[in-house]
Amino acid sequence: MESAVELKDSDINEQSYQGLLQELLIARDAAWMGGGELARQKHVDRGRLLVRDRIEMLLDEGSPFLEIGELAGEGLYEGVAPGAGIVTGVGLIQGRACMVIANDPTVKGGTYFGMTCKKHVRAQRFAWQHRLPCVTLVDSGGAFLPDQANIFPDEGLFGSIFHNQVGMSAEGIAQIAVVLGACTAGGAYIPALCDEIVIVRGKGFMFLGGPQLVQAATGEVVDAESLGGAEMHGRISGVTDHIAEDDGHALAIARRLVGELPPMPAPLRERVPTQAPLRPISDVYQLVSANTKKPTPTREVLNCLLDGSALSEFKAEYGPTLITGFARIGGWQVGVLANDGVLFTESAIKATHFIDLCCKRDIPLLFLADVSGFMVGMQAEQGGIAKAGARFITAMSAAKVPKFTVITGGSYGAGNLAMCGRAFQPNAMFMWPNGRAAIMGPDQAATTLAMVKRQNLSAKGLAWSQDEEEAFKAPIRQQYEAFASARNFARHLWVDGILDPAETRDALSLLLDLAARVPTEMTRFGVFRM
Repeated sequence: MESAVELKDSDINEQSYQGLLQELLIARDAAWMGGGELARQKHVDRGRLLVRDRIEMLLDEGSPFLEIGELAGEGLYEGVAPGAGIVTGVGLIQGRACMVIANDPTVKGGTYFGMTCKKHVRAQRFAWQHRLPCVTLVDSGGAFLPDQANIFPDEGLFGSIFHNQVGMSAEGIAQIAVVLGACTAGGAYIPALCDEIVIVRGKGFMFLGGPQLVQAATGEVVDAESLGGAEMHGRISGVTDHIAEDDGHALAIARRLVGELPPMPAPLRERVPTQAPLRPISDVYQLVSANTKKPTPTREVLNCLLDGSALSEFKAEYGPTLITGFARIGGWQVGVLANDGVLFTESAIKATHFIDLCCKRDIPLLFLADVSGFMVGMQAEQGGIAKAGARFITAMSAAKVPKFTVITGGSYGAGNLAMCGRAFQPNAMFMWPNGRAAIMGPDQAATTLAMVKRQNLSAKGLAWSQDEEEAFKAPIRQQYEAFASARNFARHLWVDGILDPAETRDALSLLLDLAARVPTEMTRFGVFRM
């Protein structure tokens, strides 16, 4: 029977977690709202559907929709809702998984900010990796000119959208555009580079230069319909392929076009019937410690996530601060690597061996990150922690099996990297609301910088009181805590989103299904330092 203290801790944990979930819900509501009430009403009054209604009409009834970058851009631009004016995610159209990329014209006219570009590109790369057809719902005023430094000059920005379209087309990955509103300047190439284009009569327009620009540049006076409307492009230029009468008709045509594509590939991995975990997922809220200095019981968390709460553990007694083993989620087999303390040499050796096994057996890897980093100190260094960690990172980085990362707690320093951080391009990466990631924890950062300052002052013969030191440390802690938060990582698209723990199994099951339909490349490991 649990003690009174343990019961109290679980209650505190759950209360704290419910607060995080409420904050997440508020942020999601803002993302779903998009533009303000006035902008939304004006859009509807023009006989157009709101972006989320368009997506719902496009997808099959009851289809899941795994959103990517739901909170991207949150708070980064004045007057711009979370999501940065674009909605991206995977859903079913005519029974086929597709990537949907949809401008929200109620947010600054659907214009592209730097984060909008980054989110569009991330969605394309996910689609490319999983060979998903892309359906793009175009309704955008083009680039937000004041943000050109984050839109125009570099790789991964607006130009990469075109580059990805060309690359996917060359590999036979279908792309369908539905022009529901404005499509101007360079943005006109987004539909023009697609396989097929649907345009709405009287509402959809495509032109490299709008009527005002044309008049300024050439003196020619022309209306939008004659310059780039459905009739002109459908009958004269031949730029578009299908004319629709309204949003609903256009989306129906898009559904028909997806239905004419080759069928979705069959899974290349076995899926067995799904078993619910023996412990309810809601128990995670009680298990995750509200006190970040107190560890979360990883094995209990696994009991809430894995099918039948079953883990066939690998090297259970060796390197116990990293749990490794074979399990299933949604019926799909995964190789689990879950932190249960700091990473030691033995933990890294075990991880390398386990990743090698998974690559040879074509088993996807699931990293559940909650780690302060690798062990430091003379004993650890003499024990070869650097080369053991390098082997771990080499194995993880080189592995060509699908890789998925969920930051379930803290994820710091080289520990974050070894547990398949963003730099190593996992198929998908999410955080739980309590997740945190940084070079080091707030206390460690504050202490380290304070030590440096104290040494500098001492070298000058200057004293430094405890109160002065604490005043120095406080803003550093605050800065690191703000940086490390899941919301900050989501707004910068350093992760694909924040998942309520209760959503994790469904999200991973969908991701594993998508990955199972793509042949795995052979893994070739780099040099393992011995």
